[in-house]
Parts: sequence; C-alpha cells; structure tokens
Amino acid sequence: MTAADPVRIDFAVVGSGWRSLFFLRIARELPERFRVVGLVTRSDATGANIEGTWGVPTYRTIDQLLNHTMPKFAVVSVPRTVAPETITRLAGHGVPVLTETPPGPDVESMLPLHQLVAEGALIQVAEQYHLSPLLAAQLAIARSGKLGEISQAMVAQCHDYHGVSIIRRALGVGFSDVRISASAFESPLVQGPDRTGDPTQETRVTSHQITARLDFGGQLGVYDFANEHYRSWIRANRLLIRGDRGEINNHEVSYLQDFRTPIFSTISRVDTGVGGNLEGKFLRGLICGDEWVYRNQFMPARLMGDELAIAECLARMSDHVDGGPEFYSLAEASQDHYLQLLMRQAVSTGEVVTSSRQPWAP
Repeated sequence: MTAADPVRIDFAVVGSGWRSLFFLRIARELPERFRVVGLVTRSDATGANIEGTWGVPTYRTIDQLLNHTMPKFAVVSVPRTVAPETITRLAGHGVPVLTETPPGPDVESMLPLHQLVAEGALIQVAEQYHLSPLLAAQLAIARSGKLGEISQAMVAQCHDYHGVSIIRRALGVGFSDVRISASAFESPLVQGPDRTGDPTQETRVTSHQITARLDFGGQLGVYDFANEHYRSWIRANRLLIRGDRGEINNHEVSYLQDFRTPIFSTISRVDTGVGGNLEGKFLRGLICGDEWVYRNQFMPARLMGDELAIAECLARMSDHVDGGPEFYSLAEASQDHYLQLLMRQAVSTGEVVTSSRQPWAP
C-alpha cells in the first residue's frame, strides 16, 4: 500500500439478511479498501454459515462484538421495526452508525434518533440510489446548471422513500412542504427473475403500481413504480428531469447553449472487457458529450451498480467519522420516509395530503 492509497476501512455489520450480504460481497471484492471485522446474528446456524462462507467472525449480541473489536462504524441492516433500538444501543457505546433505509417504521420511532444526533451521535443512512452510476451522472448534470431552473422530475426507478429521495434531490427542494395526491393501479404482468434466479415457467402476477404527484409549489415530482419493476425484463427504469433550458430523458440530454443553439448529448457507459478489450470486466465511468459525469473509484472490482453505490456509502461514512461532511443524514432519510408515508396515506384515503414541517428539518 502506497501513501496515495486509501486506508482500509474496518466496519461491523449488525444483521444477517439479504441486504447484509451486499456489504460482505463488497469487502470480499475490495479487501484493500474494506474489512468486515464482525457480524452480529442471533442464529448459531447462520453465524456458522457466514463464518464458513465469508471468513467473517460472528457474534450473537452487540456487546459480544464490542468486547472483541471496536469497528470504525457499524452497519445496521435489520428490519425497520427493530432498527431504532439497535441504533440506540450502538450509539450508547459510542459507535458511529450507518443504518439501512428506513431508520424506523414511522415518524414516532424516528424522533428519538434525532435526539441522539443532537447529543453528538454520528448516524448516517445508507441510501444508495443517488450514488449509483447512472443516477449519480444524471443528478450531476441536473446540478451543473445546463438545464437551467429545474421544475419537474419524473421518477420510475425505485420504491417508496428511495423514489422520493431521487425526486427531492433532482428538484433541490430540501425540506419544503408538499401537497401529495396518489392512486394505485393493478395490472397483469408476466413474472421475471426473483432473488433465487431466473423464472422456471411462465407465471402471471399482479403488478401493484402507485403513481403520485408531489407538488412543491412551482416544482413538480411524479413518482411511478411497482415493486415488480425491480427485476422485470420488460419494465424499464425511467427518469425525466426538466429545467427551463433543457432536460434529461433517461440517457438523452438536451439543452440550450444559447437561445438559438440546441445541444444534444447521450450519457454513455465506458465499460471494459467488451469485444477485444482485455482490461478485465468493470465499469470505468460514464461520459456525456466531452466530459466525465461519473467516475468509478472502485475499479477494477467486479461490482454491479448497486454495490458500487453501497461501497460509496461506506467510503463516505468513513470520511464522515473522520470529520468530513454528511452524505445522507438522518434528517434527509426521515424526510424521505415521512413523505412516502404521506404518499401511502394519499393512496388509501384518495385525498390530497399536505406535509408539515417536522422537528428534524433544519
């Protein structure tokens, strides 16, 4: 390791579910950058499996973990119903926390966590979508000024608070109040892959779609998503961001250089290992026109986009513990979760709901 190389980040994981495995895979692919120094799981059988498969020591309680090692921070990857208790226990031991989304099931459960932050606890939330390669590139272009004043964002990318997060970041609305109308729609869909792999036969399922309008007053967010979207081969992700001088429509970018000169560009991936390229298989970055709009700092690791985004969360959390800026604060996460709860309320009641300023808003 040279002086220019980043110092390896030692972190722990609390939880052993499907999402926990993302952190284990990232550490395995990038051993010079990350190391899981311990994982907490209540199950002896699960612990034995993780130790045998991943070579990571496991513990049955947080206290046992901390009696053996003190990580730089702990990732909390447990169900939302028990996340607040787990976060509070770690904070009580002085351990910085990177918690999975959402930090709690409802507003009432999230409020005490903000008191912990006020008392000095370091808590960030592992909201990864805005850090994934394509979305990071699209949001960077939106922030660049090329599109002018942003007025609209239409997102069909990810569910609930994840989608709300992209809308708020695309519009740059912060903690502004919003009027939300929403409705649900069901339609048949041929099932695609699931977590276990490809389908083994043709199966029709019911797609449960929610469409919502988030009116921030002069700025509009449109959410459109069904959970079946995540793995469907025939439901594409969509993102539209509009400003008074241009727009992003998925990979296509158009804007005015001046009022007589339109510019048309495409966001393109720069991948290795394609055709005769022998560099290995990884993403180098994304280019729009003549500039990089995303660079992969974790190459040449073979990680998919979601894993690259989570690796970015880990790196930024380490920087935050060292005194660096927040990257997705508990307040941001709570606001996104609060708005998606209102969105669900609008669906169930059929009425327009209006947000109110919450205690976590700056």
